[in-house]
Amino acid sequence: MQNIFTKKRVKSVVIKILFLIFLIFLWWLVFKLEIWTPWLFPDPVTVGKTMMKGFSNGTIWMGIMISMKRIFIGFGFSLLFGGLLGFLLAKIKILDETVGFLVLGLQTLPSICWLPLALLWFGLNEQAIIFVVIMGCILSITISVESAVKSIPPIFIRAGKMLGAEGFSLYRYVIFPAILPSLITGIKQGWSFAWRSLMSGEMLFITVGLGQLLMMGRELNDMSQVMAIMLVIIIIGIIFDKLVFGVWENNLRRKWGLVKS
Repeated sequence: MQNIFTKKRVKSVVIKILFLIFLIFLWWLVFKLEIWTPWLFPDPVTVGKTMMKGFSNGTIWMGIMISMKRIFIGFGFSLLFGGLLGFLLAKIKILDETVGFLVLGLQTLPSICWLPLALLWFGLNEQAIIFVVIMGCILSITISVESAVKSIPPIFIRAGKMLGAEGFSLYRYVIFPAILPSLITGIKQGWSFAWRSLMSGEMLFITVGLGQLLMMGRELNDMSQVMAIMLVIIIIGIIFDKLVFGVWENNLRRKWGLVKS
């Protein structure tokens, strides 16, 4: 079974590599058709050289470190307080009928709409961007946790109580494991919203970060830098989705027996 699992993983990796090669070839083919001028649509080699130059002189590394610091602070805060608020909304009816209604309404507001308010409240500083990140994902996490808690089958609670689970033990051994699959999905969604909010905030804010490097390329009419930073943003998103949340999700599915042999 282990050999079969390994072969499937190797096959999956090979398919992904071949698909990436096809995309690069398609990119090169569009460049050769000269639909746009080279400075508007550079070829893969030029973009690759620009990316390597950014890594070698440290500008991209600096942008990555600053952007990751911001998203970890904002996302960590949102995960803690959004999860707590979602749990309270699911358990306290009066909160669900009042605060829950407000959360649903605010969730429809695009995160970039919080930027003018953040600038007025905090000024041109780090706190303004972190605030935008928090407002971009905390409501999503709140709604996900609330939905997960409300979706727990009542039989799980009754079975846990019959087996002697009470108080904290009930939450530790019954409620939390029951909401974990939905919780991971909500966390992944919250992370994607936080990442988008961060890039939007950095693009409109004069500060160091990947979003600022993206806008610098636009202002200099350097499309190779714009596309290089876009690729870096995409790669970071894929890394976190596959190597962090993906591994966590696969381990959980394997533990629950949901992975096909």
